Amino acid sequence: MNSRAAILLSALLVFSAVVSSHTEPVLTQVGEYNIPEANQGIGVDAKYFYAVDNQTIAKYDKKTGTLVKKWQGEKSGPIQHFDSAMVMEGKLYLAHSNYPEWPMTSSLEIVDAETMEHVGSHSFGIQWGSLTWVDWHDGHWWMTFANYDRLLGPNKTPYGHKANTVMVKIPPDFRAVESWTLPKVLLDKFEDMSNSGGSWGPDGALYLSGHDPAELYRMRFPKAGSVLDSPMSFR
Repeated sequence: MNSRAAILLSALLVFSAVVSSHTEPVLTQVGEYNIPEANQGIGVDAKYFYAVDNQTIAKYDKKTGTLVKKWQGEKSGPIQHFDSAMVMEGKLYLAHSNYPEWPMTSSLEIVDAETMEHVGSHSFGIQWGSLTWVDWHDGHWWMTFANYDRLLGPNKTPYGHKANTVMVKIPPDFRAVESWTLPKVLLDKFEDMSNSGGSWGPDGALYLSGHDPAELYRMRFPKAGSVLDSPMSFR
């Protein structure tokens, strides 16, 4: 995927107090660093941020921007395309796929945040698409498996068709229980790409981002049906 200059900023923006789920959050920039590895995504904990590129994870001190440690996958190894990361209880959980290869495969890769050693993996094989983000909320994993209109499929066909992008709710045993598609208004914003980032915010709302637009989308679950609603977007 292409470099996204705004990725690192998302790690350094904080939500102001939100009085209710219907109040618009305010983002305040608290810092900015020029991080070469922040090409795909970042994970953040109390002291560090972890910049992610296709086969690279770089651990940086949040206060100084100093590189602490780096994990580098082998060029011809099994790790092909990290897309994002989240940190929970001392471990990095990374969305991984074989993008832009065909057929699409995905896995969740696990790295010890202290030692930066790869410690686990869960394969989804050929199933929903390319895993682009992962988060933990309300006792479940939340993951989006992206599909694209970019002509990377067999014989220069769309790479899965972006309308097939799906967000999946998955319990700890990794047996999916629910899933949702994205509204057309978001898919249109993504052009020929798809949903690349997502996280549950401190206000309890779900936020998604695309591949190219410098925007966040505050999502709402539908009262019925399978399509998420997007009542708000902001830069």
